[in-house]
Amino acid sequence: MLAEPGPQPVVEEERLDACLSAIADFADLKSMWTVGHSRGVSELAEESAVVAGLAAPDVLLLRRAALVHDIGRVAVPVHVWAKPGPLTRDEHEQVRLHAYHSERVLDAVAGRRPLARLAGSHGEHCDGSGYHRGSRAGDLPLTAWLLAVADCYQAMREPRAHRPALSPEAAADELCRDAEAGRMTPEAMNAVLIAAGLPRQPVRRPAGLSARECEVLGLLARGMATKQVARQLGISPKTCDHHIQRLYSKAGVSTRAGATLFALEHGLVR
Repeated sequence: MLAEPGPQPVVEEERLDACLSAIADFADLKSMWTVGHSRGVSELAEESAVVAGLAAPDVLLLRRAALVHDIGRVAVPVHVWAKPGPLTRDEHEQVRLHAYHSERVLDAVAGRRPLARLAGSHGEHCDGSGYHRGSRAGDLPLTAWLLAVADCYQAMREPRAHRPALSPEAAADELCRDAEAGRMTPEAMNAVLIAAGLPRQPVRRPAGLSARECEVLGLLARGMATKQVARQLGISPKTCDHHIQRLYSKAGVSTRAGATLFALEHGLVR
């Protein structure tokens, strides 16, 4: 950038959203199936952040990261996005890497680095099965999970080469199944659904665990002792131990190692 001829243009804060929107539109033009996708994700993610009660700076960061989350799409050949049938292993890997390319492009611009990691996390799943880092529930902030869910919902509501657009109800059902399988957080899922004008969905947690038992299990899996978990959650050690014994019984495990494996399999590690 220092070798560029002439004066280097500077984008002022008041013009930044317009510039990011232009980048979003350009990236979405890579395929006829994705025109307008990034703007839709940005609007939905922003509203979901408000629903979730996030602070104004986080809402702004999420809106902007959502606008440019798919800039890496341009690194993937057009025929991959337009393929009507199943992707090959190589094609699937190219799709997975577009999130990495988004992060790398944004990271190269010093002023936009706060957007990079967040934008590059839009394909992650809470159980580690997403891309491009394979992050788990406790590895990323709520803003990242809101972006991931908003991206999924918006994509399902749009037609693709391999399927028609899903109805709002069908898309909500898909999100609910993902939450129940531990691929996304119920909090992020419901914030996005409410932002989309849909009712909150009840989530059946693995093995019938309660929300508190899931919290306890996630902290146990991080290696915390019972007293540390109790202190973290603001409960007594006796109450914490009661939760531990109940979740052991429900999960069908008898050791912390077994409980940790269960937590990893179901995306419950905080």
